[in-house]
Amino acid sequence: MFFWFIGTAVLSVWFVFRDPAFDHRTLVIGALLPDIIDGIWGGARAFHSVAASVVILVIVMLATIGRRPVRKRLLAIPIGMFLHLIYDGAFNNTKVFWWPFSGLSFAGDRLPVVDRGMLNVAFEIAGLLMCAFAWKKFHLGEPARRKSFMKSGTLSE
Repeated sequence: MFFWFIGTAVLSVWFVFRDPAFDHRTLVIGALLPDIIDGIWGGARAFHSVAASVVILVIVMLATIGRRPVRKRLLAIPIGMFLHLIYDGAFNNTKVFWWPFSGLSFAGDRLPVVDRGMLNVAFEIAGLLMCAFAWKKFHLGEPARRKSFMKSGTLSE
């Protein structure tokens, strides 16, 4: 799944924060990261746990002390990761979601996207509709707006 996570993350952050300086590019990276990394390892692993998102958040906060512009941009990654856990339904597998507090083994745990099967088609269609809504809402059909988004990651109405 691709568009589901992009659409839900971008619109959630926009409607909650309404920050025209927020970098949505790094948000999208964070929203896709858990499936990319855990997919490489063959199933739901550490990046589908709340602990991984918290660790990345702490790393970003510590690594960017005194560098506010970099912090603001990089904070979008753990925010995207947290949103991925919500919109992926990762909390349904409590063993993985609460790792390492629920044990250290990941044996046989599949990615939530794999467990959903054909339901993913409906989610991807919904994600495409959300992306189309964002495209229109933020006027990304205009070359100047699109270029600005690609350069800075910011969105404005």
